[in-house]
Amino acid sequence: MRTTTAEALSATTLLRFATAGSVDDGKSTLVGRLLHDSKSVLADQLEAVAHASRNRGQATPDLALLTDGLRAEREQGITIDVAYRYFATPRRRFILADTPGHVQYTRNMVTGASTAELTVILVDARNGVVEQTRRHTAIAALLRVPHVVLAVNKMDLVGYEESVFAAIAEEFTAYAGELGVPEITAIPISALAGDNVVEPSSNMDWYGGPTVLEHLETVPVSHDLASCHARLPVQYVIRPQTAEHPDYRGYAGQIAAGTFRVGEEVTILPSGRTTKISGIDLLGDPVDVAWTTQSVTVRLQDDVDVSRGDLIVPAEEAPALTQDVTATVCHVADQPLTVGHRVLLKHGTRTVKAIVKEIPSRLTLDDLSQHPEPGRLVANDIGRVKIRTAEPLPIDSYADSRRTGSFILIDPADGTTLTAGMAIRQPGIRHPGRNDRMRS
Repeated sequence: MRTTTAEALSATTLLRFATAGSVDDGKSTLVGRLLHDSKSVLADQLEAVAHASRNRGQATPDLALLTDGLRAEREQGITIDVAYRYFATPRRRFILADTPGHVQYTRNMVTGASTAELTVILVDARNGVVEQTRRHTAIAALLRVPHVVLAVNKMDLVGYEESVFAAIAEEFTAYAGELGVPEITAIPISALAGDNVVEPSSNMDWYGGPTVLEHLETVPVSHDLASCHARLPVQYVIRPQTAEHPDYRGYAGQIAAGTFRVGEEVTILPSGRTTKISGIDLLGDPVDVAWTTQSVTVRLQDDVDVSRGDLIVPAEEAPALTQDVTATVCHVADQPLTVGHRVLLKHGTRTVKAIVKEIPSRLTLDDLSQHPEPGRLVANDIGRVKIRTAEPLPIDSYADSRRTGSFILIDPADGTTLTAGMAIRQPGIRHPGRNDRMRS
């Protein structure tokens, strides 16, 4: 058997983070500055940016173009789509998501931050905390992003005044604290000039904290999914029925949370049947242990009926089954979500029919109050919904697992994603017990 302990240790050196902020706060410029000053840009990429900048009449390279890759983005000078970039320093590897600032593209921020362990929220020092800042902070809190960086940008345009930075940091920290953001780090920067992005700024000697890159390199990465209850959504049943593998039957998928081991007793949901793991195949080789984010094929001791959409879990850690889902949601579609709306609910690899039974409240971003019984949610609204599904689902609380506690609502007519949801813990129907174990 092949061991993978070294891989587990190296995984802790990877940080996924996202940028967010209002329009023209300098998100793409900050990302470009990070890439440029950390020497993560190839010469031909920099030349292409310089050429595009000259065509737009700019004397110096516009570093925002390193991430704004769509033609419409370059023509309008805005970010529309989520731009993912990989870069590395000697201390850590990074996957970043540069997300849009326009209100109508808030849905993209949900996408970019959903897998992030840190979110950088930019604020223009001249404008301070605005509505979109509050919206992005609320989304980061709802998505339970463990680390938030407040980057007060364009400090060069306010004379590098400490009082301006201090006032914005105090207002933002108070607001984010009310939302329950666990950790906030405020950094004054100028993405355009490079102040406190990679190198410390000589213009702000009153600031003694880390630069943006230094914080990214040193912030603790918990990888909390590895400590969650193990979950394997089945994506595909592998049964080659060849002369070489006449009896092979495996269940393939990406481990959503936790760790699986050969010999472990597991339950198949929603059926509730119990068996044991007889083997785990990773990249064609057998292993004893597999963990979060690895794509594996699991072989079971008994001939259990397992198909796409089922969930393999440890027998002692199986979630409750429920048809009544209460969740906090961010509505991302142009069409509103209303009571009585018939939808498809996609949880992991399973998709079931559902109906919106109730919309108890909508969050008001200005004062964080709950607007009772709004009746519907429109694009970019954050609210609470109650959903009834046609079939029981083994859904976790989002507070316990960001992967298996999340879902999306889909329009059954055209497949449009309507809403991103985060389930709230609630009682459900327990799965059948250990007496239902299949025997060979």
